[in-house]
Amino acid sequence: MTKKYKGINTICTHVGELKDEQFKGAVSPLYMSTSYAFEDVEVKRYPRYFNTPNQVALAQKMAALEHGEAALIFGSGMAAISTAMMAFLHNGDHVVLQNTLYGGTSNLVVEEFEKFGIEYSFTEDYSPASFEKEIKDNTKVIYIETPSNPLLTITDVKAISKIAKKHGLLSMIDNTFASPVNQNPIDLGIDIVIHSATKYMGGHSDILAGTVISSEEYIDKVFQLAKNFGGSLSDYTVWLLERSLKTMGIRVKAQNENAQELAEFLDKNEDVARVYYPGLKSHPDHEVAAGQMKGFGGMLSFELKEGLDADLFQKKLKLIKSSMSLAGVESTILSPSKTSHGLLSPEEREKQGIRDGLLRFSVGIEEKEDLIEDIQQAIKAIKA
Repeated sequence: MTKKYKGINTICTHVGELKDEQFKGAVSPLYMSTSYAFEDVEVKRYPRYFNTPNQVALAQKMAALEHGEAALIFGSGMAAISTAMMAFLHNGDHVVLQNTLYGGTSNLVVEEFEKFGIEYSFTEDYSPASFEKEIKDNTKVIYIETPSNPLLTITDVKAISKIAKKHGLLSMIDNTFASPVNQNPIDLGIDIVIHSATKYMGGHSDILAGTVISSEEYIDKVFQLAKNFGGSLSDYTVWLLERSLKTMGIRVKAQNENAQELAEFLDKNEDVARVYYPGLKSHPDHEVAAGQMKGFGGMLSFELKEGLDADLFQKKLKLIKSSMSLAGVESTILSPSKTSHGLLSPEEREKQGIRDGLLRFSVGIEEKEDLIEDIQQAIKAIKA
């Protein structure tokens, strides 16, 4: 059994590290083999079976970070999401999904689920009552994402877990935006936690990965499908991810602090129409977020005042990169309507409140003064 440490940074640094018994190195050795002995061994290891030494060690760290019993590491966040959902949904089943979700998740459901005879309903909003309203006799899963991408809506995790338990349903959450540093959904009653490990867990914009964390019973069920889908992660990337996780605690806390400062700056800026950040007291879900999160995260979104060109604004930025993805140590910005939610129709985006001028801002670890100065000069440039 993995030793329980009190601090997030201790878990990030030490849980799941492999010992270098030969040379006594300070970091985990990397086992690159894709072929292992099968005679006279306790475990028949094979990369697609998620049980190479580096895969197993990293899974222990992931489980410890989210206070779960077990975990699986996948080749991408979408591999984790799709495998987790398909492991518990079959022909004739129904799933209730939050209306504000990552575009890739929504696209998976809308484009693929009908092929498998799986029914689905998106909630009208993200209130607990909206979820309960959509439950049917054949509902098996409730799926949420909080904070949501890209509008940073906050779903009451405890309330959703209670509804799921009341109706005998499985609850799943995409916890990517929060990271384990800021939110631990299993402690709030959620059954299965999913991350795009590409984001805060990787943290350096150079790793593509995903993870699913839960009880040993549920992870075994996910594994039974995962070994057939073949979405495992290469051991070199597993090793890089384990290295990156060592600094996740300090990285995310720095990003939390910067995002709060930037959100407050933007909220007071006369050239900004709206700011979406749960750390602002003006955010409609601020109290819910404060009750279930340890920090408000490094993500925020905002809209410029009417007449200010959001595309031109991005081009005028000099320090903040106009770039896809998020959660790296460097600050990045993008237009969700062209990237993360570009697969949705304009009508679907409008229904979710994602306007063409919306900008999603992933706040990095730079000095906040430099980030503020960059935003100020870009606004000045587009107003000239």
